[in-house]
Amino acid sequence: MDNERYEKGQAIRREVLGNEYVDAAARTTTDFNRPFQELIGEYVWGTLWARPGIDRRTRAMINLGMLTALGRTEEVKIYLKAGPNIGLTRDDVREVLMQTAIYCGIPAALDSFRAAQEVFNEQDAAK
Repeated sequence: MDNERYEKGQAIRREVLGNEYVDAAARTTTDFNRPFQELIGEYVWGTLWARPGIDRRTRAMINLGMLTALGRTEEVKIYLKAGPNIGLTRDDVREVLMQTAIYCGIPAALDSFRAAQEVFNEQDAAK
């Protein structure tokens, strides 16, 4: 593992997902899943999310579309919760999900719309 890339990745991961999320992932890391967590930190965050060319907001919108297409609603919620950290607006989310409705199907988009409403309700209640 490249420790420098991993540490850079963890810093980006904290900026995008927040300390609470990253700390929770650290608390649930075991000997079994440690290599996977290191892979995520080093390659997902330290390599891919650190690349120039696409800003974090755009990367999150791409992820929302792909995760909707894959039916990964729990992962969709992670990026919805991260949205305010990276300038992703509710209007952005709506437009991404409208796009997925046509290209991925109404049921896939409907699941993500439900997830978005749930996250937005939680965020509004916390204000």
